[in-house]
Amino acid sequence: MEGIFKSYDFFAGIVCLAIPGKIVKIETDNQHALIDYGDGTKRKANISLVEVKKGDYVLVHAGFAIQVVDKKDAEETLDLFRSMLTADEDE
Repeated sequence: MEGIFKSYDFFAGIVCLAIPGKIVKIETDNQHALIDYGDGTKRKANISLVEVKKGDYVLVHAGFAIQVVDKKDAEETLDLFRSMLTADEDE
C-alpha cells in the first residue's frame, strides 16, 4: 500500500486545466466539434461526453468537452486567462 500513497504524493502537485470555448460547428459524426477559444484560436474537440448544440460553451480538457458552461462564466474565465497572459508579457 505504501507505493500507492507515494504515487498519490507525486501527483498531488499537478494541476489540470480545462479551457472554455464556444462550439461553432458540429461535425457530421456528432462526436466532434470546432471550438472557438477567442482571439482566432479554433480547435477540434471530442463532444461525446456532453449534450451540446452549436453556440453552446463548454470546458475542454485534453481534447474532450467535459462540461457545458454558461456564456457569462466562459467569457469571464477567458478574460481572466487573457489578463494573466498579458501580465506575464509585461514582466
